[in-house]
Amino acid sequence: MAGFLYILSWVSTLVHICLGTLALAAALYYLAELVEEYTSTAAKFIRYWIWVTIGLYILLFLLESLPSSIIICGLVSQLVHLSILRTFPFLFVSSLPFILGIILFFVNHYLAFSYFAAFYYPASEVLAYFTLYVWLVPFAFFISLSANENVLPTHAETRPLLSNDDDFVTGYFNKKGKKYGLLAFFNYLKEEFFPQRGKKAF
Repeated sequence: MAGFLYILSWVSTLVHICLGTLALAAALYYLAELVEEYTSTAAKFIRYWIWVTIGLYILLFLLESLPSSIIICGLVSQLVHLSILRTFPFLFVSSLPFILGIILFFVNHYLAFSYFAAFYYPASEVLAYFTLYVWLVPFAFFISLSANENVLPTHAETRPLLSNDDDFVTGYFNKKGKKYGLLAFFNYLKEEFFPQRGKKAF
């Protein structure tokens, strides 16, 4: 029979996961607000980090023995990111650079996973590669979706087909006059689950 402390350890793990999820959601919400308010600064940061990533790939080619396919695919990805940045903050999901960026994102993961599965590297080094080379720039674009009104239609074009008892995801996409994006979604969740109470007039 499992000990009492062992059971508590699983409860504690669940609490940590919940707190970590809330912290991540709060951080995403804050970053989305910053990007929406300081669009030009966000564009400069993304462009700066793209060039930093290109420099890191060059250093990786000179100092490490990673396959050339990983280096070339990574460099091409950064050039595609620069192309996407030309229309920032408007990110057109049907454009060729955006589609290529998504494809290269998965190709980079496949090449990296294949290499690190065949050759041993410490977990910290693998995490450093994925964080700095693969994830950071796409994550910045993902956060920037809140500043783009052209990602999805900004207004619902049809009346809701379902009743008001729908789940919160359906309600989010069915509300008229609703902007779509990461920040708008977080605002909807806040209004749905934490409605503000009206102040009492004295």
